Amino acid sequence: MLYGQVSIDPEVMSGAPVFAGTRVPIQNLFDYLENGEDLAEFLDDFPSVTKEAALAVLEMAKRSITTEKLLHENFA
Repeated sequence: MLYGQVSIDPEVMSGAPVFAGTRVPIQNLFDYLENGEDLAEFLDDFPSVTKEAALAVLEMAKRSITTEKLLHENFA
């Protein structure tokens, strides 16, 4: 299934969400940021991910935690 820049396919990386068209798990982006790395470092290390794709995923995450309805559905 494709969700914007996120792809989930049981045949790719055991179904972990990845950047569409790559085998790079979305989790890698958040791990980099959590460990104090910046977006440029992530993009340098994963050249198959475009800056636009990374920003789109961050925007998806932002919307998921700044929309009360989604917060209620997922975390209440």
